[in-house]
Amino acid sequence: MAQPARGSPHIRRILVIRLSALGDFIMALPAMAAIRRHHADADITLLTTKPLLELGKKSGWFNCVEIDPRAPWRDIGAWFRLRRWLRAGQFDRVYDLQSQDRTAIYFCLFWPGKRPEWSGIAGGASHPHTDPERRSMHAFDIHAAQLRVGGIPDVPLPDLTWLDEDTKKYGLPSRIALLVPGSAPHRPAKRWPTSAYGALARMLIDHGIMPVVIGTAEERHLAEAIRAVCPRTRDLTGETSLFAIAGLARRAAFAIGSDTGPMHLIAMVGCPVISLFSAESNPVRSAPRGRVTVLHQPDLVDLSVDAVVEALVEAGVLPA
Repeated sequence: MAQPARGSPHIRRILVIRLSALGDFIMALPAMAAIRRHHADADITLLTTKPLLELGKKSGWFNCVEIDPRAPWRDIGAWFRLRRWLRAGQFDRVYDLQSQDRTAIYFCLFWPGKRPEWSGIAGGASHPHTDPERRSMHAFDIHAAQLRVGGIPDVPLPDLTWLDEDTKKYGLPSRIALLVPGSAPHRPAKRWPTSAYGALARMLIDHGIMPVVIGTAEERHLAEAIRAVCPRTRDLTGETSLFAIAGLARRAAFAIGSDTGPMHLIAMVGCPVISLFSAESNPVRSAPRGRVTVLHQPDLVDLSVDAVVEALVEAGVLPA
């Protein structure tokens, strides 16, 4: 068996930064796994946000996972506490997978002391990712290009067997399909109409497949609207952890949903996915990766159920 690559021997302590949101975090998993594989013997800390703490811990890729409270800009005390923590970490290298203005400031917080090697976009970084096409690249490709600059040549899809949960407690039949109708509350234009999901759900029932709606408790009204059209739809909104969603995805015939975080998770564990995009977001930059079919319609109201069914047939997850 090939041995994992070893990073530079002087890099003993590493910080990886990847904050929210869920979809962005999921898209960074290949980069995180690649960092651990390359620096197999290093002490690696992940700095993330509270909702993603358990994902970081259970991955097994980090010696320590810390929460960044993302202090408001005017909370000077919080910024000084962050500065003390960063400097006390004695990191030899930082992989900034967030690479936004906030985390570029984190690089500045090391001044006037010794700065660690830095992979990211911060001015003065030792391993800067300066590709002018960065803003038009997919997150996977951004991370892969950034890590190449830092000496990590390959970023394959990682082993995610740890991302799973027993789903017997839900009492579902053997054939299910996941419906993910939600999106960020302030981005309702990213959603396919619930009436369309309801019509699709009725068709799935006719094929012997139980439609299962997942999402947050706040998205329960979407499930209720779908069930008004297809009462046999199962509503699991507000009942699934991220690990349960992965477990359901591993057992589902397919999933269909908006441009939202759970769809990235579902695709990453290998479930066939129909990903719906409106003019609100760009699939070139943010489509899930895996067995994914993208349907892009400027206004999803105009996306017909027939077009979705056709995509499911072409993907081989429904019979012709």
